[in-house]
Amino acid sequence: MNPTPTGPCATAHTSTVAGAARLFDYWAIVYLRTWKGSVISSFVTPLLYVLAMGVFLGGFIEGDPAALEGATSYLSFVAPGLLAATAMTTVFGEVTYPVMGQIKWHKTYFSMIATPLGVPEVILANLGFVLFRVVTSCAVFLVVMVPFGVYESVTGVLGALLVQVLIGLAFATPIYAFSAGLKDESAFALVFRLGMIPLFLFSGAFFPIANLDAPLEVLATLTPLWHGVDLTRMLTLGTWDWPTAAVHVAYLTTLAGLGWVWAVRRLTRRMMI
Repeated sequence: MNPTPTGPCATAHTSTVAGAARLFDYWAIVYLRTWKGSVISSFVTPLLYVLAMGVFLGGFIEGDPAALEGATSYLSFVAPGLLAATAMTTVFGEVTYPVMGQIKWHKTYFSMIATPLGVPEVILANLGFVLFRVVTSCAVFLVVMVPFGVYESVTGVLGALLVQVLIGLAFATPIYAFSAGLKDESAFALVFRLGMIPLFLFSGAFFPIANLDAPLEVLATLTPLWHGVDLTRMLTLGTWDWPTAAVHVAYLTTLAGLGWVWAVRRLTRRMMI
């Protein structure tokens, strides 16, 4: 009888999801040991942004629905944008240095694929943990915003939470793939400075992208965060538009799918070095 295969081609007889589920205990322990370090970045910082930008600064901005994409106040406009941005920044924090650590410093991935688990299972388990972090952070954000009266319906809030999962996937898979193939962490500084920060500032979270110059407005519509922000804002403000929403969902889903393929290829190649 042939021995059980190991490495990237392992677990041909089991599904990728079932294999990833075997790593539940590992990621649960990781979270229990590290959750205190994520409290400020995940919960306190977004709340401070909302208070500073939405409440205090928003008090000086006229709440014109025609100028704020249907929002009756600047707080109602900026809250869904910050929610989507929270999903994005959470992903950046989870799939850059931590992924590098699993490969280069702690060698955790090598021990995982030495078992019957393969690369897809390892990636899926890691992404599952990332999405858990996105959901918990965004759920707390949504709850904190309830007293401010920025939501039109409970259904819209629940839909917005599901959208954050899609935003998380759209960012997680390609960034994970990029991180998995790096030899060192020096490129991460550029990823944060030239990637995350411009997206955070110029993807419609703080002001309508129509305020940008025409070339920059077109560029903004090509960013995944803008699609996520606009989709989230539709749900929280009750301004749902099916054709536009379908474009947003298709864009984010396609990006997540392409990122997954790239991630599997990059990590498989890295494990063979």
